[in-house]
Amino acid sequence: MPLFEQYPLHLYNSMVREKQLFEPLDPPFVGLYACGPTVYSEPHLGHARSLITWDLVFRYLRHLGYRVRYVRNITDVGHLEDEVAGEGEDRIGKKARLERLEPMEIVQQYTLAYRKAATELNALPPSIEPTASGHVPEQIQAIKRIMSNGYAYERDGSVYFNLERYAASRPYGKLSGKVLDDLMAGSRQTEGLTEKQSPHDFALWKKANPEHIMRWDSPWGEGFPGWHIECSAMSTKYLGETFDLHGGGMDLQFPHHEAEIAQNVGCFGTEGVRYWIHHNMLTIEGQKMARSLGNFITIEQMFKGDHPLLEQAYSPMTIRFFTLQSHYRSPVDFSNEGLQAAEKSYRRLMNAAAALDKLEYSASALDTDLDNQLQEACHSLYRELSDDFNTPRALAVLFELSSRIQDFRSGNKAIGSISQGTFDLLRTRFRAVLFDVFGLLPETEGQTPKLDNVMDLLIRMRTEARARKDFAASDRIRDELIAMGIQLKDGKDGTTFSVGE
Repeated sequence: MPLFEQYPLHLYNSMVREKQLFEPLDPPFVGLYACGPTVYSEPHLGHARSLITWDLVFRYLRHLGYRVRYVRNITDVGHLEDEVAGEGEDRIGKKARLERLEPMEIVQQYTLAYRKAATELNALPPSIEPTASGHVPEQIQAIKRIMSNGYAYERDGSVYFNLERYAASRPYGKLSGKVLDDLMAGSRQTEGLTEKQSPHDFALWKKANPEHIMRWDSPWGEGFPGWHIECSAMSTKYLGETFDLHGGGMDLQFPHHEAEIAQNVGCFGTEGVRYWIHHNMLTIEGQKMARSLGNFITIEQMFKGDHPLLEQAYSPMTIRFFTLQSHYRSPVDFSNEGLQAAEKSYRRLMNAAAALDKLEYSASALDTDLDNQLQEACHSLYRELSDDFNTPRALAVLFELSSRIQDFRSGNKAIGSISQGTFDLLRTRFRAVLFDVFGLLPETEGQTPKLDNVMDLLIRMRTEARARKDFAASDRIRDELIAMGIQLKDGKDGTTFSVGE
């Protein structure tokens, strides 16, 4: 029996604002689309949260036994400065102009930087990573179909989606809670928008001004696609006119995802997406991240500690663990205090995993209560994750299990006091969730063996000091290690150590 039948997944569908049982269109196959980056600057902490969130979803779906096609796009054209009005300069084109580079040089530079950050954070690559510029023909075909169905109109080489026509037969704004009548009542026609029938009609295709670098031929003249149409075209090309899951940040609900829904209806007569899932946003020490506030931190700066707000460098796994401590629908507030606590907690779990690997089972008197408790905890790991990917509660179970593992390692509890089956379940589930689902990795290779050798030497020196009754030296070794965050544990099988507990 596949795990998805043993632990049915319930997820929060943003469209209906409640948890629903996840029932794929064609199990065990699952289609997942996540909005990727606009590649005009260095990847930042907002990208880290998005990468880690959808990587967790991808990993857990696969772990449950689903066959997942994960599509995450690269936006390399059409994302204008004013996202709501769809006006202003193309972000990549502007960066290229300022840097005196070709737009595709900008795209290449920051796409590579994004992929590098993803690799360092141990985010798996998507199944397909399409680019907007590589799918202009598909976008043109989708626009032509929307026009033929009466949901778009052309004005002087640009094509706009007719929201009033759409809203006459279908509710617009039900995903984000926006109401078109309220939006229109609170707006006014402004200069530069006169070619639109309504200021809230969004661009499917924009006529290229003479100075615009990125342009393609189309039935309406030279221009470039709008930001919203790219995701409709690419998601349906690779996942079908109707597919299972669409992910993104809460800030994309309006206007981007509302526009996608309207476009899908205009093109195919269906909204396309069955389950919408959105992650919450992040703040830096309680404030929204913004360049103007001086708290804009790139992922590379986090790794190097190269920012005035950072007290130290933080490893990729510390950032990943810190992010997973919060439920994906809850906000994440990055702070030095929180990151340092996460670093210690991460190491505690790594120590438990290392201790678990060293345990050798030998049967003894069975402790039925302990055996049942551990079995229940192992099952609850998956029950928590299948409850809308609840990583904080799953982490709490991992810490409970790590305490049990250290009890076995120190000899406080005999490993044989649980059954062989429970021990095998503990070893399998603990490692599966920690490494396969959460995507955490042990400390950097090469560091741990050196630390082990140094600690073996210090433990021998302390043991020898105690043997000759030099307790002052013995206590000094112990106390100075504690000050460094290393805890010694004396058990009947000798002395062991743990870092960051």
